Amino acid sequence: MALTVSELLKTGTMSGDRPRILIADPLAPAGVKLLRERAEVDERYPLKPEELSAILPEYDALIVRSGVRVTAEMIAAATRLKVIGRAGVGIDNIDVEAATQAGIVVVNAPTGNVIAAAEHTIALLLALARNIPQADASMRRGEWDRHRFIGVEVQDKVLGILGLGRIGSLVASRAHGLRMKVIAYDPYVSEEYAANLAVELVSLDRLLAESDFISLHMPLTESTRGMIGREALARCKRGVRIVNCARGGIIDQQALLEALESGQVAGAALDVYEHEPLAPDDPLRTHPNVVLTPHIAGSTAEAQERVAVDVAEQVLAVLDGQLARNAVNVPIIPPQAMEALTPFIDLAERMGRFAAQFEHANIQRVELTAHGPIAEYDMTYLCAAALKGLLEDVVDERINLVNAAVIAQRRGLTLVEHKQRHHHERYENMLTLQLVMSGTTLTLRGTVLQGEPYIVAIDDLWVAFPAKGYLLLDRHQDRPGVIGRLGTLLGENDINIAFMHVGRRAPRGKAIMVLGLDEPVPDELMEQIAKMPYTYWVKFIELP
Repeated sequence: MALTVSELLKTGTMSGDRPRILIADPLAPAGVKLLRERAEVDERYPLKPEELSAILPEYDALIVRSGVRVTAEMIAAATRLKVIGRAGVGIDNIDVEAATQAGIVVVNAPTGNVIAAAEHTIALLLALARNIPQADASMRRGEWDRHRFIGVEVQDKVLGILGLGRIGSLVASRAHGLRMKVIAYDPYVSEEYAANLAVELVSLDRLLAESDFISLHMPLTESTRGMIGREALARCKRGVRIVNCARGGIIDQQALLEALESGQVAGAALDVYEHEPLAPDDPLRTHPNVVLTPHIAGSTAEAQERVAVDVAEQVLAVLDGQLARNAVNVPIIPPQAMEALTPFIDLAERMGRFAAQFEHANIQRVELTAHGPIAEYDMTYLCAAALKGLLEDVVDERINLVNAAVIAQRRGLTLVEHKQRHHHERYENMLTLQLVMSGTTLTLRGTVLQGEPYIVAIDDLWVAFPAKGYLLLDRHQDRPGVIGRLGTLLGENDINIAFMHVGRRAPRGKAIMVLGLDEPVPDELMEQIAKMPYTYWVKFIELP
């Protein structure tokens, strides 16, 4: 069974014998020195997987970078292990679920290399604008070809930033120093936050159409995978230049090659790729308008030292029974509130995840209200869960109940909590989540019925349905045949309906229909549904 942080606080090892820490990837000396002051440290690398599995039972902590894959089998063998530290941002090489199940805290160092990544982005942008790598290669071949490598200036050009998180914000500030105009697309930062950076928030279509340079700084999720594909590239200003130091899968590399060949894209500078390492025969390697680096955006001496110290401090904190500031998998829940809060924490997260898929406008404020006896408890965890659900798929870092509020604050989101200790007229315990956006709001209400999470109202329409699985929402004018036509269309496409709930204000007035489905709805079918008579909008939402 996974341990809570509260339980982990009782199992620190620093007060007795010195804990043993295994460093299985190279770590900067500053981090190693800090660890050796308080623990027995072994640096052993490289190790084969079976070798690592064999010795892990001897250690209280494991520190890795990207070179070691920490599997569920290794974790199962690590009977003493209390914490795994990842000296870097990504934790794809660690089976976090297995670690959680084993009661092992996983920590990372998400801020140590943000400056390095931002600077590398600017370096690639300038190299792309002035053909520096190509000119250098020409000189090394003994050539002197001044006319072939005429570039463009970046001053007064428009830089479009996709993702205004920590790295994107740093890139924006540096681009201002180059006298560039900066616009950004990020539905999960407020206009006030962007304005403080002197950045104009715009729609994705406008960013693609107006940008001379585009820089990617978004996480790789199901919604961003292939985001820059044929359709998006076709909507770009002709001659755009693209820089990617985020994640390779965001760009469709074949579509990018086609756009480079046609001249729609004048050049691309890439540090990350769909599959790494990049294949030796990949056509990107030989394209004259492409600048490539081998995933080194975060690799500077200063960044490596910051990351090493950061992860060392957190590993020592966990071993000392304290809470790590970047624990990625363990929330804090007071034991006395665990039984009452746990189902509502799950509900709050599902409501946040629902809201993130329902509405993509620039969110300015998030309000969470607890109605009834549940309001007697500390709402920290309910608020954090709602924020986690809202932001998890859009931020470039791991988010959990520990850091959700900090990340939201950093992105300029205001969080307001309310308590209504008397129960609502419809439900004894209920949560109301409201998103306040530019000129509009979204209000969701939810409760727990027989132990299961339910959303019971959307804006002013009461309609109760399970907050899980594949959900198809249809807002329409209540007229005979609307429900039947939709059911027929789904049946013709072999999509099975698990349940249906309808809410309406009055007969033949505005209504909402929620269908639980056994299969997802393809985009093409969503377009057909949206064109049905009396339909205002349709949305497809997935809640695992």
